[in-house]
Amino acid sequence: MKINNPRRIVGSNAERTRLHNRQVVLGHVRERQPIGRAEIARISGLSTQAVSNIIAELEEDRLLIEAGRQSEGRGLPVLKYRLNADGAVALGIEVRPDAMFGALVNLEGETLFTTREALPDNAPSTVVSVARRIRASALEGRCGKAQRVLGAGVVMPGPFGKVGISGAGQSALHGWEESDPVAVFEEALDMPVVVENDATAAAVAERVRGVATGLRTFCFLYFGAGLGLGVVAEGEVQRGAFGNAGEIGHVIVRPGGRLCACGNHGCLETYASRIAARSKLAGAGIEIGSASDIENLYKAGNGHLMEWIEEASGPLSQAVGLIENLFDPETVILGGAMPDAVLDHLIATLDLPGGSVAARAGRSTPRVQRGACGRLTAALGGAALVIHDTITPRIAAKT
Repeated sequence: MKINNPRRIVGSNAERTRLHNRQVVLGHVRERQPIGRAEIARISGLSTQAVSNIIAELEEDRLLIEAGRQSEGRGLPVLKYRLNADGAVALGIEVRPDAMFGALVNLEGETLFTTREALPDNAPSTVVSVARRIRASALEGRCGKAQRVLGAGVVMPGPFGKVGISGAGQSALHGWEESDPVAVFEEALDMPVVVENDATAAAVAERVRGVATGLRTFCFLYFGAGLGLGVVAEGEVQRGAFGNAGEIGHVIVRPGGRLCACGNHGCLETYASRIAARSKLAGAGIEIGSASDIENLYKAGNGHLMEWIEEASGPLSQAVGLIENLFDPETVILGGAMPDAVLDHLIATLDLPGGSVAARAGRSTPRVQRGACGRLTAALGGAALVIHDTITPRIAAKT
């Protein structure tokens, strides 16, 4: 897969500045709603007249609505504004090797629709066909609601492009190596599309409507088929030069350890992932196909699953310490296609290193915690990415 998403510095022109200023206003409304025009002007540096003009545009586009008047000391009560949750929707689609998940969310990140579709294979033609079906189901009956469809966020396991770990193991999508997924999905879905890796999308979902709400710098360990890492720093997702930041599953935690499908020995993914859990259980003659199978085994107290949790604890603790010292996050979140009870058990068994920048007094958040968006985290994150790109400024306005 080729993701054409270069980060570049661009010049300012009237249209870019207008879009940037709209995002600035939307961002401040979202963080502080309800909020008045004068306060937006004060914290954004825009003139009150400019803010008034932008708010009028956003009201016309149904992205903002009035939230009543509130008294703020002397003078007349101030007219406040908030996001119009039902004014726009975004579609999220996650592609896994054996299934696809769809979600529709509104501007506030509330979930309006979810679905799961099994995949007989993950060739582009099959995936595109299922994506069209998900789009039709998600938008069915919504035409009368006059909601603007902002676009779709399509989430796929990495890595993107031909690299040293391409096609490695059970998390690989086959037949996509030379494809441009943005172009493929934009044509299939007939709307703007952003393509992202699953861990990054999951991190955005947690920031929009999960345990990372209000946090600006955090990391998300995503249990998909493999194990990925999403990083948000000062409110911005970190993608890397080619969209492949966060392939933590292939970080070596046990030199000379278990052989990984990528060819390395001792990769984290071979100890702490669904791949590792499946391998452990298969060795005991137990086949699993979904997170529900793992959940049932956990509820039954299956000894082999409990052994895997204990085995995963050490490498996972080591990885969390590495993440903390590399990124200095407010917290590390665990989530994805793993039952909540198993994630809670994993977190409880962690032996986090004391030699970490995260080991400090006066913490306001746990060093590690479970995410709140569940097994649809990445699909919800795909939709959240579209909302994030609508609201979050991307360029610095010139004064």
